[in-house]
Amino acid sequence: MRTTVTLDDDVAALIESERARTGESFRDAINRLLRRSARQPGSTETPLPLLPGRAVLDVSDVSTVLAALDEQREMPTGA
Repeated sequence: MRTTVTLDDDVAALIESERARTGESFRDAINRLLRRSARQPGSTETPLPLLPGRAVLDVSDVSTVLAALDEQREMPTGA
């Protein structure tokens, strides 16, 4: 089926990035991405990957993050 679709700039950039990564044609990349998206009901975005290890800093507490940044700024360079 042929159709005309107007893509937002950010979506077009994502498709071009995916094409560059995979070497696929525009048509193949669009079809694959649409199929993958349609198979994920209720999911509008890809979740961030979980990294191994434990967090160095809990960013949910803004005051702790700001205090850590202040401490880092106050440390003399070369120490």
